[in-house]
Amino acid sequence: MMKSVIEGIRVAASSICHWRSPVAIAVIGVLVLLVLFSMVYLLGEGSHSQDPLFYVFTVFSFTSVIDLIISLEEDGYISGFMEFYMKEGEPYLRTAYGIMICYWDGIVHYLLYLAMIIAITQRKNYRTLGLYWLGSLMMSVVVFLPGNMLGKYSSEIRPSFLLNVPYILIPIWAGMRLFSQPKSLPCCAAEKVVAEQQRSLYQRPLDLGLVLFLLVAATFTFFRGLVVLDCPSDSCFNYIYQYEPYLRDPVAYPKVQMLVYMFYVLPFFCLGIYGLLQPGCTWLPDWALVFAGAIAQAQFSHVGSSLHHRTPYPYRTPEEVWWIFLLTNILYALGPHLLAYRCLHSPGFFQPAAPTGQDGIKKHQ
Repeated sequence: MMKSVIEGIRVAASSICHWRSPVAIAVIGVLVLLVLFSMVYLLGEGSHSQDPLFYVFTVFSFTSVIDLIISLEEDGYISGFMEFYMKEGEPYLRTAYGIMICYWDGIVHYLLYLAMIIAITQRKNYRTLGLYWLGSLMMSVVVFLPGNMLGKYSSEIRPSFLLNVPYILIPIWAGMRLFSQPKSLPCCAAEKVVAEQQRSLYQRPLDLGLVLFLLVAATFTFFRGLVVLDCPSDSCFNYIYQYEPYLRDPVAYPKVQMLVYMFYVLPFFCLGIYGLLQPGCTWLPDWALVFAGAIAQAQFSHVGSSLHHRTPYPYRTPEEVWWIFLLTNILYALGPHLLAYRCLHSPGFFQPAAPTGQDGIKKHQ
């Protein structure tokens, strides 16, 4: 199946090579998406699945394969597939960041699409996977698109740039559907919920560790935000030149990424601390999943771009600080996943406490 898809893309690529106009390439891209959606809709019509996200995930899985081909071709593992598109369609995908997000979309998003498609066909709940995918895709969009318009490739934006519009609109609609689905958290008895919520933070060592992590991560997030905003302090100057020179790369993706962290992820870290201190924050499990997916995608792309050979040498992470850079960024990505795991597998603290009539059990105030 995969071999036939790749061969089909190769044939299509060779036939389109004669259409060098950027407008023609954009039109062809739109037609390909419409044909794919029509085929998926017609083939799936009348099936037992009535979930419209089934068609979205199926079409997006095809585009994930294309992204994987782009990344493999740009890294020299294959050739002869997307050269024409990279020149006249979206040349900014040739950057280290573009290659990294294509890898992520072609591997991680592709596996998520397959898992959610299987869950839909088997009528199983896929809300958890869907929220993780939603955060990952939205983070990619809010960094990639502004980075294209603000960085050194802003003068090379072609009509094919509009092919990214569905990745803005569809996730918003999909997110509304995902949040409206019933939660699949394990049920907790009312007594257990009340007992869990009456425990202080010091009696919950995992939560205490997560609070400490969120405090450190929030501080680090704010610091890197100041770095890309050209803070004149010596610590910011030393950091950007000695540890993360990629933040100075004129492609603008790292700067946009740090600003997104500062204005969106930093407030979430603060809300996460509040949710771990104040019982009954029912919203935290869902948003912990969304931000775990978002930070995973962001950190993979940021770390990979910082070390990739397409990044000019002056902006690559120096070899002598690799271990510090990798350890810091891996821990930064791991923390939100531990928070999401804690919320999903022990959700009693985040559920509204139900009153009970048993002696010795106080009603939650």
